Amino acid sequence: MGARGGARAGAASIGDVARLAGVSAQTVSRVSRGADNVRPDTRDKVLRAMDQLGYAPNRAARALRSGSFNVIGVLTQQIQRTGEAYTTSGVLEAAARAGYSVSLAQVEHPESQEVRDAVFRLQHQAIDGLVIVQSGRAGPEHLMLPAGLPVASSDSALVGHYPSASADQVQGVRDAVDHLLGLGHRTVHHVTGPRDSQSAVVRAAAWSRRLEESGIPVPAPVTGGWEARDGYEAGLRLAADPEVTAVFCANDEVALGLVRALHEAGRRVPEDVSVVGFDGLPLAEYTFPPLTTVRQDFQRAGAEMVRLVLEQAAGAVIDRGYQLVIPTELVVHASTAPPPPGS
Repeated sequence: MGARGGARAGAASIGDVARLAGVSAQTVSRVSRGADNVRPDTRDKVLRAMDQLGYAPNRAARALRSGSFNVIGVLTQQIQRTGEAYTTSGVLEAAARAGYSVSLAQVEHPESQEVRDAVFRLQHQAIDGLVIVQSGRAGPEHLMLPAGLPVASSDSALVGHYPSASADQVQGVRDAVDHLLGLGHRTVHHVTGPRDSQSAVVRAAAWSRRLEESGIPVPAPVTGGWEARDGYEAGLRLAADPEVTAVFCANDEVALGLVRALHEAGRRVPEDVSVVGFDGLPLAEYTFPPLTTVRQDFQRAGAEMVRLVLEQAAGAVIDRGYQLVIPTELVVHASTAPPPPGS
């Protein structure tokens, strides 16, 4: 069977790669080690040459001896977002406990060539598996992952295509809506997360479905994002509607921005408007008023994805549709109360 580039698979040397890429063998070695003192365009040429020739970096010898590179690749979208940061922290801690290091790639636009390039680079840094913390609404067709690569994902459109560990978002949303309806509110408004987030899509769908199941009219959702600014802007709109007495927000940061907007508009929380967030961030307990929220276990999600990847790397066969659903918890604080009389 012939190999790519006319060479036998696995037979290419570092010199072959250097000649094809038009660089020195030392440069190929630096790229193989994942060194950062290589120009991006040079690194791309070297990686393409490696792929064309089927070259395995010298670190493969270490892998043959130990059975592992002891490196897990991590792909995420915007690590500055709170949920992604907490989940990635869980990945880092679990990997360290298992004696593994982590190679991280961030892709702002997962449904583009960016994500394929990021996965390509991670592969050529010799990883034992890939943890996908966040990839927006990108599907398997956007990633083009190689067959046999151990993979685990979390809250994304990849759930169901690769083994996953995610919070029970649907039940968390149902608990939030039921809490507000149980207090006597006639309906519950919703400020969504961004349209390119699968988590936001799931939460919005669960909110509308729960209201429909309860026989309650579903108000038009207010499109938001993941930041406090998004909640603040949505709050200015909702504050102008006296019919609004209960709002479920896509996450805690959005909820806090919304509370500020309501306050500035003279709408009291919770006397006039009840507000519920999602995530259960530690700061929710110290806001004013303390925020009622749905707590999810980000750290466990990260740790479980590492476990799934390492089990696959050790030879375990895990169904690609396997989904570990991690329970959420409604934490009631002081931002929710019965609606004002006569509403």
